[in-house]
Amino acid sequence: MTQASWLDWDGRTLRWQCAAPSSELVIDGVVFEPCAASDGIVAETFDYSPTGDARIEFSLRAADDAILLPAWRVVHGEPAMAGAHAWQGAATAMRSIVTPVPITDARKPVAIVVPIFNAPALVERCIESVIRWTSSPARLILIDDASDDPAIAPLLKKYTLRQNVTMLRNSENLGYTRTSNLGIEMSGGADVVLLNSDTHVGPRWLDRLRQIAYSDASVGTVTAVSDNAGAFSVPDLERYCPIPPRWTLPQTQRALLQRVASPPPQLPTGNGFCMYIKRAMLDAVGVLDADAFPSGYGEENDLCQRGVRAGFRHLIAGDVFVAHARSASFGDERRARLGGQGMAVLRQRYPDYERDVGATLYSFARRVLDYRVRRIYADAERVPLPRPRMLAIASNTDAHIAASRLVAFECIRAFDSGTLRTDGNVEIADDESLCAWLVEHAIEYVVAAAAAPTKIRWRSVAASLAIAFIEFDTADFDFEAAARRSWNAIAAFGQSPATSSPNSCL
Repeated sequence: MTQASWLDWDGRTLRWQCAAPSSELVIDGVVFEPCAASDGIVAETFDYSPTGDARIEFSLRAADDAILLPAWRVVHGEPAMAGAHAWQGAATAMRSIVTPVPITDARKPVAIVVPIFNAPALVERCIESVIRWTSSPARLILIDDASDDPAIAPLLKKYTLRQNVTMLRNSENLGYTRTSNLGIEMSGGADVVLLNSDTHVGPRWLDRLRQIAYSDASVGTVTAVSDNAGAFSVPDLERYCPIPPRWTLPQTQRALLQRVASPPPQLPTGNGFCMYIKRAMLDAVGVLDADAFPSGYGEENDLCQRGVRAGFRHLIAGDVFVAHARSASFGDERRARLGGQGMAVLRQRYPDYERDVGATLYSFARRVLDYRVRRIYADAERVPLPRPRMLAIASNTDAHIAASRLVAFECIRAFDSGTLRTDGNVEIADDESLCAWLVEHAIEYVVAAAAAPTKIRWRSVAASLAIAFIEFDTADFDFEAAARRSWNAIAAFGQSPATSSPNSCL
């Protein structure tokens, strides 16, 4: 039998001894991280509770799920003796551990650059998802890098007359990096999102990337997480991580948007599969190096390292999930070769790059993010399917009862008589706090009575965050009819991704 024992908890650092060849540290019944083989003392420091609740239940188990150390319940910030439980009862649901950040006006210009080469089915899915789920003003730049698949030209022709969509076809194949630089040049003075054509996005993807990008002036790029994007895969990096079988991608995105709520981890680089780049960084360091990385695979790492030298940081948006097919245009063999070539250039230019990646890849913030996604996925079979959240503002109970009948929404009720009072008796007065609350609770729709004296205020607040605003008539309390009439609400009722969503800005 493997010898193991809890040693102590000083309020932030857990210590234990275990002779197992491999083990997993578990929090509230879900794996926090695998532990390297050790026959000595292991110590793990927790800057904050990964669950958002001060109460933590630790346990240790082997790779075959055998229990190595039984549950030990402690409180973050309070020392405890080994074996002595500090609390009783069931573990609580995860809580938010994100501190409020400044809210950026969602109308700030941004261009979404999608380089295209073959793979028409994936390209169509990518474009349709961007059109479907981009709710704030944006320009979509599609550049066909001389695809030789005859299906690409007629596919792209469908979008030639769409508002805010710009298309270009290269007369000869320029390669991924030069094509991306063309898109950056065409974006003018806007921020840029580099988006691979083998990805597809979900609700509020762009709004959340922008909010994190402007959480601090030092942020240069923000990269989404994915099911298949190397170091940006969740909940296990460098692996393909399928989403829960009963969830669609929009539902997965909503689950993370509503429940991840943890500090964005930092890395020395972003990833161009879905990377938001602030114009300030592009102005400071220039565009991608197409001479050194003509086909990609290293170009965004080089750009980000130049950004680091100019004082910019690169964050991971743990609550923006973007699915990624990967290697659709290049194939696995060529991708591996290009990756090796790119890494050779990076090692020569930035001798400390790999060391810096290693120092941050498994940071505490990143492990917390993976844990929270793992816990969200573990709950998928026993919780209701994720739905868009709607804030229903009314001055009487009848209207709220009517709002609760909208089964397509998760309805949060509130009363507003100058100060907003939510179901949980949270009172919010100023507009800045209202915006922060809407972002924290991942609200996608705000519904208010047409005759409400605060209607204009709410329309303005919603518009600043690219949140759909719906009016209803208090004469009949028919929220569903009002929502279906509203151009802003069609996306909430199962509209096909192949159909234009009227709340889209593309």
